[in-house]
Amino acid sequence: MSRKVTDKAVGDRPTRHARTIVIGSGFAGLGLAIRLGQQGRTDYLVLERGNDVGGTWRDNTYPGAACDVPSHLYSYSFALNPDWSRSFSKQGEIYQYIRSVAERHRVLDKHIFDCDVTSVRWNADDARWEISSSKGEFTADTVVSAVGGLCEPALPDIKGINTFEGETFHSARWNHEIDLTGKRVAVIGTGASAIQIVPAIAPQVAHLDVYQRTAPWLLPRMDRPYTLPERLAFKHIPGFQRLSRAAIYAARETQVVGLAKVPALMRGFELLAKAKLRYEVRDAELRKKVTPDFRIGCKRMLISNNYYPALSRPNVDLVTEGIAEIRANSIVTKDGTEREIDALIVATGFHVTDSPTYEAITGKDGRTLSEVFDEIGQQGYKGASIANFPNMFFLVGPNVGLGHTSMVYMIESQINYIADALATVDEMGLRTVEVRKDVQDAYNRDLQAKLGKSVWNTGGCASWYLDKHGNNTTLWPDFTFEFRRLTKTFDVDAYQTTAASHNDLKVVAAP
Repeated sequence: MSRKVTDKAVGDRPTRHARTIVIGSGFAGLGLAIRLGQQGRTDYLVLERGNDVGGTWRDNTYPGAACDVPSHLYSYSFALNPDWSRSFSKQGEIYQYIRSVAERHRVLDKHIFDCDVTSVRWNADDARWEISSSKGEFTADTVVSAVGGLCEPALPDIKGINTFEGETFHSARWNHEIDLTGKRVAVIGTGASAIQIVPAIAPQVAHLDVYQRTAPWLLPRMDRPYTLPERLAFKHIPGFQRLSRAAIYAARETQVVGLAKVPALMRGFELLAKAKLRYEVRDAELRKKVTPDFRIGCKRMLISNNYYPALSRPNVDLVTEGIAEIRANSIVTKDGTEREIDALIVATGFHVTDSPTYEAITGKDGRTLSEVFDEIGQQGYKGASIANFPNMFFLVGPNVGLGHTSMVYMIESQINYIADALATVDEMGLRTVEVRKDVQDAYNRDLQAKLGKSVWNTGGCASWYLDKHGNNTTLWPDFTFEFRRLTKTFDVDAYQTTAASHNDLKVVAAP
């Protein structure tokens, strides 16, 4: 979503209505659309600002883009893929998987693509959401936001960044028309995207400067191609792939004990990461620069086998002095050094706790979601609902993120909850449902108490997991199967509800 002005060419279109409108069609929005179809619902629409499904995996096409969750775990449970080519899939393969799932479940005709939602406003009189977009006006009885946390690129606040005259783009908006061969290139950032980009482009560029603010912890990437016998087994031996998936899930789930419950247990991962660093970085000065000064797990743990070797190349420099300004053809660091470049790649992540999309959603009291979060922090209930926003649900809302395993598991848990909520609304004849503020407050007090002892909060780092209030509003501090249990059914008692009148119960099918 954005706050762009709607194209005047769509101004004369009639307002379209659907019982349920889903905004966004990445893993989350697409998964919910499929579930709605499985429930027998036909009165829903999916509004997607891109030209296809896929979300993050459609947009992030930078060189080296790949997943850091094992392939068999990074897929829908109802659509396992026996054809993964390797243990950790690359971007293109994941995108094709998502696209194939959408085609197989025949939900593409429920999508409106290139539909940039600019405003979502609650109309209390009609108990409906009014939606403005680049494809016209919509109304819906229920809106589900599935825009995701990694959709709005974050640009660094650096003096002169808009005056650079060379090629420049964010990692999530990669310009494939630009040939970096033989160019002097700068990459700002050393996070999950940067550690994949740097090794991919280092061999082709004339010189590469990597600007690091905080050194990340790196673990080995246990990636390999699947053998033909393995692929045949995944496809033809009943239960083999699900057994493999279950084993991966169990192994990953053990990590949350160290991350959220007993941080001292992360010491083993730290020793492994330090051994890797010593082995792959022989130069003592470089090794000192890339050694983190916080406990492992406090920030996102990254996996790579070629990032450190790339930094050791003769045509690559790691720059740890802060950037003072960017000029027309160079970057100047705070020590006064000026480095000339031809191209600038910004790999500084996304707006997660301060997404611009929050400004476009206006609740029942006239405040936007951004204003509500600014006052109380990014708080919700089970990551799926927020007080002041009736008949609205969220996929990958507050405190649903993970630091150890597949987000698809959490997404499916939320889909269970929201699908049951919609069924409950129909069964009970409800006009509105809104989570009770006292329930939401109690839920968040419990969350923050659990997070208080986690390595994310005590590990000595500043991360995008924390909002401006200092609260960890991003991560789930427990086992994912516990979240699955909590979201198994819709707990209507936690919500304020109003009953529908006879007229409200009329179903208006989406065109």
